[in-house]
Amino acid sequence: MLVVDDDEVIRQLIAVNLQLEGFEVETAVDGQDCLDKVIEVDPLVITLDIMMPRLDGWVTAVKLREDPATSHMKVVMITARAQDHDIRRGHEIGVDAYVTKPFDPAHLIRTVRKLAGAGPHA
Repeated sequence: MLVVDDDEVIRQLIAVNLQLEGFEVETAVDGQDCLDKVIEVDPLVITLDIMMPRLDGWVTAVKLREDPATSHMKVVMITARAQDHDIRRGHEIGVDAYVTKPFDPAHLIRTVRKLAGAGPHA
């Protein structure tokens, strides 16, 4: 797992919830940091905020999809941008799931488990 969010509190909240469920979690502070770490970490699933400095989540998701080395990785957008056109844009880019802030940690865990191929109680 790679958790990408520029807000340290949210990044840690997501990471701790996933770690409590048995996931190994690495973190990144923005899209550029994500792209710098993603090959080394080789995550099954990436949680990605949209509004971040240096490289936002939209551009990061496009770059992940365009690179054959990362195109298979599952991407979950976690964002306060919850309007229909934002969700549509995420689907057009090819993100695998879209979770809006504030989010229910249990919903996030179910989403990540499904994308990681783990059962509901794995």
